Amino acid sequence: MNLEQLRAEKAQLVQQQKQLTTAAKDGKRDLSSEEQSQFDNLQREIDEVDGQIKALLPDPIKQPTIEEERTRIAEITQMCRDFDVEDKDLQRYINDGTVQDQVRAAILEKMKANGQPLNQRGIDVTKDSEDKFREAAADALVMRGGVEVDKPAEGARELMGMSLRDLAIETMEKEGKTGLLRMSAGDILNELTRAYYNPTAAFPSILDTAINKSYVEGHRKAAVTFDRWTKKGSKKDFKASDNNYIVGTAGEFLEVPENGEIKHDAPTDEKRPTSKLRTYARQFTMTRQAFINDDIGFLSTIPARYAAAARKTQNKQVYSALINNPVIYDGTPLFSSAHKNLIATGTGITSDAIQKMFLALQMQTDTFGDAIIIRPTYFVVPVGYSFAVYEIFNSATINTTSNTQSANPLYRYRESLEVVEDPTLNVLAGTGAIPWFIVGDKSDTDSIQVDYLNGNEIPTIRRSEVAGTLGFVWDIYLDWAVTVMDYRGIVKNPGTSITSPF
Repeated sequence: MNLEQLRAEKAQLVQQQKQLTTAAKDGKRDLSSEEQSQFDNLQREIDEVDGQIKALLPDPIKQPTIEEERTRIAEITQMCRDFDVEDKDLQRYINDGTVQDQVRAAILEKMKANGQPLNQRGIDVTKDSEDKFREAAADALVMRGGVEVDKPAEGARELMGMSLRDLAIETMEKEGKTGLLRMSAGDILNELTRAYYNPTAAFPSILDTAINKSYVEGHRKAAVTFDRWTKKGSKKDFKASDNNYIVGTAGEFLEVPENGEIKHDAPTDEKRPTSKLRTYARQFTMTRQAFINDDIGFLSTIPARYAAAARKTQNKQVYSALINNPVIYDGTPLFSSAHKNLIATGTGITSDAIQKMFLALQMQTDTFGDAIIIRPTYFVVPVGYSFAVYEIFNSATINTTSNTQSANPLYRYRESLEVVEDPTLNVLAGTGAIPWFIVGDKSDTDSIQVDYLNGNEIPTIRRSEVAGTLGFVWDIYLDWAVTVMDYRGIVKNPGTSITSPF
């Protein structure tokens, strides 16, 4: 093997040692006898590889080159991070010119002396100083950008005054780099870019954490309404899901006479629609200019906007199904006379129109002709209709044709109905009549369902595998499917046109 191959093999053996100690640390215990034996065997292999590496190295009395010194510092830093060595010891190893093998030997001796993972004392396992610093720095960045953090990490407020350049310098100095204070912001960014793919580099990790906090907040605050009345589902993969069958109506219970036989019943099944997850994504960059200008707003606004955009895309897809009236799994448009869920003539919000829609919803039957108890629960309306809804349902009395007061039969529904008003319906319908809908309770029957991969409805964000030319790049993506599951749980009124005040 050449020197590069030997070093790669050595790194793999060290990683296996780390996995053993990490497992013990996570379990708050010492290494088991079997784990200790594996650890010692790995060390013997490491020592053997070290001997082969030494044989290929130049004369040890020769002064190290700049590149060799950089390699020494990087390997020692990585080694100390892997085994939770305190920062003061790491700095001493670097300043004293300690070679990698001596550092490794010192780490092993300390582990043997403690008889347990380095950062474990009794039953207490604490985060190392580097982890605490990264959490504090990430919270400081998002708080500077105006994002509220309920419980900021310790030290976060003290770091809020640091610019991106200052923070980058501090993180790289902790990693052993020197001479950074004399560099320009552009040169600092160049140094950071070199560590772009390094999973242990602090600054990109801090940005990742800050951006994650920001986009989760954007997802939470996104102004959407679809999830108030649609069902949420989960799929484990991207295969087309046929949803082939659901259990049909079971037969009526029959009286069993004394010593009589219980009659067998086989419920009938009904075909369901096919659905398939799709991936939706965007990519964004923290540019060189944003870093040099200390544009902290990037971390708080851009990720949140993309997280909200994912939610709004789903919102639009759901309401597009209501407006576009697609042909569904049985070969018939979602809203049609065949499905008995379409009012023939469009109207505004009136008591008579509501009563007709209630009847249409509650008189639905399943495939086998049996009644379905569907409770009207959601008024899904465009902007401009909700005033009439509230007026009708919140009035205890109404005027009759003879101009006398009478009890309002719809008044009793005011607590059980939820008005869902969304301007997306106005935009999708254009200048013509804008429909409105009544949807049944989610537990009674289906209407539209939004499925997510493994139930995860928050977008995933990651540093891109392809670095940007002049900046850091992130991918943000989410997997979902919008499917019309059944027509019985929703009724449509074609509506009327709504006049804009402008």
